[in-house]
Amino acid sequence: MLRLLAVGLALMVVEVGAAERPNVLFIAVDDLRPELACYGKQHIHSPNIDRLAASGVLFERAYCMVPTCGASRASMMSGIRPSRNRFVNYLAWAEKDAPGIKTLNTHFRENGYHTVSLGKIFHHPQDNAVGWSEPAWRPTGIPWYRRPENHSLHEQRQRKGSRTRGPAWEAADVADDAYADGKLAERAIADLRRLKKQDSPFFLAVGFFKPHLPFIAPQKYWDLYDRDAIQLPPNYATPQDAPPQSLHSSGELRAYAGIPSKGPVSDATAKHLIHGYYACVSYVDALIGTVLDELDALGLADNTVVVLWGDHGWNLGEHTLWCKHSCYETSMQIPLIIRAPGVNGGERRSGLVESIDIYPTLCELTQLPLPTHLQGKSLVALMGDTNAPWKTAAVGRYQAGDTIRTDRFRFSEYRDKSGRTMASMLYDHSVDENETTNIAKNRGDLTSQLSEALHDQMGRNGVLGAAPGQPKASER
Repeated sequence: MLRLLAVGLALMVVEVGAAERPNVLFIAVDDLRPELACYGKQHIHSPNIDRLAASGVLFERAYCMVPTCGASRASMMSGIRPSRNRFVNYLAWAEKDAPGIKTLNTHFRENGYHTVSLGKIFHHPQDNAVGWSEPAWRPTGIPWYRRPENHSLHEQRQRKGSRTRGPAWEAADVADDAYADGKLAERAIADLRRLKKQDSPFFLAVGFFKPHLPFIAPQKYWDLYDRDAIQLPPNYATPQDAPPQSLHSSGELRAYAGIPSKGPVSDATAKHLIHGYYACVSYVDALIGTVLDELDALGLADNTVVVLWGDHGWNLGEHTLWCKHSCYETSMQIPLIIRAPGVNGGERRSGLVESIDIYPTLCELTQLPLPTHLQGKSLVALMGDTNAPWKTAAVGRYQAGDTIRTDRFRFSEYRDKSGRTMASMLYDHSVDENETTNIAKNRGDLTSQLSEALHDQMGRNGVLGAAPGQPKASER
């Protein structure tokens, strides 16, 4: 077994053989923002994720690289940053955007792990198929909706096109396994039982689909919340002096029945959407709990690294936005919890961390070599010592926008295809945590400093060397 021994405030990794390495249970949750009880949001019923946090290390300020699913997952799994031409949208493929880059699953398979993909890990199940020991599996043949009238409406609207869908929410009096995520949890439990019998360690990746739209969950999870008590966000308006490039029309939501094709939704609809999101969070939390319970029951917990990761944030009306797809804090911030053998649980870390830090962290926790292409930094030192030296910024991007988060500020700039800056925005989180007033025009000196730091972090100023398969700095 891998043993991580605390020496003072540092961690010492003891050399082990391949068969003795710890297992990895990697749990990805689509569209999960850090609105959880363990993140201080006590109105959310998330006892199982909270339980994981109580036995692991919770990262209070973790950020995605791109606030859309396919791109975020491709970047995290490859361990390299996005660019204007790499990891661009939800359809991104890691193997196409970063040819020659060894992805996380492939690296573990080549080092003796039995690697398994269940549910949504890469956006495309076929992406980096060579890195899975068996074909990636997703639940199939399960209707989205369980209420007959909703299923019928969805089928009717689907005949008009794949992006025309049924209602944006559903509460049905059904069991947890009536929906795809319930079947996914059952498969994960069955695979844990199967993998325990193997001689090699396993890397089991389980990707839950909820709370992604449509907000569909069994009635009992809706019943955990009182819609009348739900409040619209305090920043339910366009930020003062916000550049138009920073906003969008929430097109992902517009595909659903009952949602206007343009303009704001009614307050009643907004509260119903928020209620549905909360219900889906509690639903997926319960399913995660069943998987963690099985890990315990099988006696695997003490020798398994567990990661819970949200692929990006989500907007619930903040800045007039729904869905993700922006450079605002609500789109960029994610939940991240890591539990590892020998690492003290119940710890919290406020350091700025990024999704690309996960790949090197898992390598260090399992004592695998670090591929040379990695652009993230292992979190192991920070997990063992809250005072460990750490990065001073987290950066990301979406479409024409690049964004940097420092301890105090979030700065974003929007450039055209020629590289000319079209607009920028700056928010001081020490006095404006909800990002309501863009102060970029008033702080020219600071915007210049943050712009330079942003370009340094993204590698445009030659600070980061281009990894194999990456465009040169001048092309980014």
